Amino acid sequence: MVNIQPYQFTPSHLAQLVDLINYCQNIEADLGIKMAEQSDIFEIETHYQQHGGQFWLAFDQNQVVGCIGLLPLNDEVAVLKKLFTMPEYRGDPHRLGRHLVDEFMNYAKAHRFSLVVLDNPEGEQRSHYFYEKQGFQQVNRDQLKFQWSFPDRDSRFYMKKI
Repeated sequence: MVNIQPYQFTPSHLAQLVDLINYCQNIEADLGIKMAEQSDIFEIETHYQQHGGQFWLAFDQNQVVGCIGLLPLNDEVAVLKKLFTMPEYRGDPHRLGRHLVDEFMNYAKAHRFSLVVLDNPEGEQRSHYFYEKQGFQQVNRDQLKFQWSFPDRDSRFYMKKI
């Protein structure tokens, strides 16, 4: 059974997280994004958790099979970051992406965020469909009044009011 928990550093879990992200971004999606461009993964406590955000790992028998992060931009806006799942956990019967987004949204609501934004690589059509199904609306980058760092420069932007 899959279990979603807030991130707590262990070398093993960090190594599995790096493997998960690398697999999804570079093997599966062929984006060519280096882990060195994603220092937040190696600084989860300081980048996410110490500033009012959170990062979750999904486990199946102590193996990392998914993740999602909430990065606060200010008191009202949160960025949905690093939503990744192993392919076998997508769709029925696990619907892990949906469960991770639910965990994220529950936290965002409890902490009184009013807007969630995200970036997603342009070529990731399945991800676009997933986010739209979760109620996110595509927007132009110039509609966003704030900025955050992301590794893929050819991205779509989405937002959802809470």
